[in-house]
Amino acid sequence: MAEDLFDIAVIGGGVNGCGIARDAAGRGARVLLLEADDLANGTSSASTKLIHGGLRYLEHYEFALVREALSERERLWAIAPHIIRPLRFVLPHVRGLRSRWLLRLGLFVYDHIGGRKRLPPAEAVDLSLHPAGGPLKGDLKHAFVYSDCWVDDARLVVLNARSAADLGAEVRTRCRVDRLERVAGHWRIEASGPVFHARAVVNAAGPSVLDVLGRAGKSTSRHIRLVRGSHIVVPRLFEHSFAYFFQLPDGRIFFAIPYEQDFTLIGTTDRDHEGSLEGVQANQEEIAYLCEAVNRYFRAPITPQDVVWTYSGVRPLIDDGSGKPEAATRGYHLELSQRAEGAPLLSVFGGKITTYRHLAQEAVDMLGTRLDMLSMAHWTDKAPLPGGDFHADEIEALIAGLAQRYPFLEPSWALRLARSYGTSAATILGDAKCLADCGEHFGHGLTERELCYLVEREWCRTTEDALWRRTKLGLRMNVAQTKNIATYLSREQSLPSAL
Repeated sequence: MAEDLFDIAVIGGGVNGCGIARDAAGRGARVLLLEADDLANGTSSASTKLIHGGLRYLEHYEFALVREALSERERLWAIAPHIIRPLRFVLPHVRGLRSRWLLRLGLFVYDHIGGRKRLPPAEAVDLSLHPAGGPLKGDLKHAFVYSDCWVDDARLVVLNARSAADLGAEVRTRCRVDRLERVAGHWRIEASGPVFHARAVVNAAGPSVLDVLGRAGKSTSRHIRLVRGSHIVVPRLFEHSFAYFFQLPDGRIFFAIPYEQDFTLIGTTDRDHEGSLEGVQANQEEIAYLCEAVNRYFRAPITPQDVVWTYSGVRPLIDDGSGKPEAATRGYHLELSQRAEGAPLLSVFGGKITTYRHLAQEAVDMLGTRLDMLSMAHWTDKAPLPGGDFHADEIEALIAGLAQRYPFLEPSWALRLARSYGTSAATILGDAKCLADCGEHFGHGLTERELCYLVEREWCRTTEDALWRRTKLGLRMNVAQTKNIATYLSREQSLPSAL
C-alpha cells in the first residue's frame, strides 16, 4: 500500500486545484490531481481574463478582499510575465451615475490599499485629447485611467499543472471521481475505473464542490450561490491598447478589452444559474444585453450578428445573502474536517482567479497541520511558472529574439508564441530553420511541433482543448482546418501522457 499511497489527492483541475497541487508538490508531498474533463474546462477558462483587485468590490465594502487581490497582482505578473501583462483601463464619467469625486476616491483607495509598486497610478484624462476618446460617443468628456493586469486564464491553469507535474505530481485528466470513503486511516477514491489512495483529499471542484462532498458522504452548512458570467467577442472595436471599464444605469459594469490582436472581449453578465453545469452557454438575452451596453458608449454600433464567439462560466460564490448576483462576495472559505473524523478533507468554497496562489498557499498550510511530511516554507510567490523565467520588462526582447532566431515566424505568430509559452517557445520550435521543419502546418501558425508539445506536455486531447483553452486559435480556424486538426489527433494510436 505504501507505494500506492499519495499524500494528497486534489479533486478539480481548475485554477485553485492546480495551484494547490503545485504548492503541495513543491513542499514535498506526493500529489495526485484528478480532473473529470480537461484542465480549466469550466469556470477557470471563462473569466474576464483579469488579474485585478476588483474596483467595484469597494462599493460592497470588500476591503480585505480587494487588498488581498491587489497584493497578488504584481506578484503574479512577476512569476508569469508571458501570460500576464499590465493593462490601462479607461473609466469614463457619466452624468447621473457615480459621481466624479466618488470615482476619484475609489481609485485613490485602489492605488494605495494593495502595495502597488510597478504599475502606474490612476490619473484623470480629457477624452477629447486622449486616444481612448476617439471610438466613444461625443457626450463623454471626462475619464479616469487606472492600472490592472490581463491574464490568459486557461494557460495559467495549465502552467500550474505543468509545474506540479514537474515537481512529481501525477495529473490525471478525464478521470471523474465517483466515490470517496475513509478506509484504515486514509481515503479510498474510486475514479473512472482506477482506485486511488491518499492520506488527505482536497475538494477543489468549483461549482461541483457540494456534489463531491456528497460522493464522500459528507455535508456542510455552507451554501453556494452559482452565478453565470457570460462574455462576447466581436471584431476589434478600437485600435489603441487601452481597455474600458463602463458603468450602466442598472448599477452593473462591463469591460471592453483588446483581445487576441484582432478582437474585442466584452463582459460580463451576472445571472443566478440553475440547472446543469454541462455545456453552459450565453443565452440570447445576455448577448443582446452586452451589445446594448456597447452601443450606449461606442460610436460604431454592434448587433448579435457581429458576435464571433461567446463563452460562459459558472462562478461558485459563497452565498452571503446578497440580493443581487453581482453583490455576492468573491471571497473564499477553506473548510477542513475535524481531526476526530480521520483522514483530512479540505473543501474550497468560492474564490477568484487573482487570489488563487494565496488561496493555495493557505490551503497547504492548513493541510500541514495534519500531514507531517509537508514543509511549511512558502515558495510560490517567487518561483516562476513554466516559461516565465524572465523579467517582465524583457517580454519585448523575448518576442524579438524569437523572430530573429526563427525568421520564418510572422510577427503575429512570434507574439502569440511568446505570450503563450514564454521561454518554452524555443523548446517547441527547437532547431527548426524553416516552416517545413515544424511539420504539418494546420493554419494561423499552429504546426505539428506545437500540437505535439500540447499533447505531450499539456494534456491536450481534443480540438477544443487545443483551439479554445491551450490557444485561442478557434477564433481563426475555419471548419476544414479544425477538422484536419481533429483528424491528426485521432490518428494518434496512443496519445502520450503529459511527461
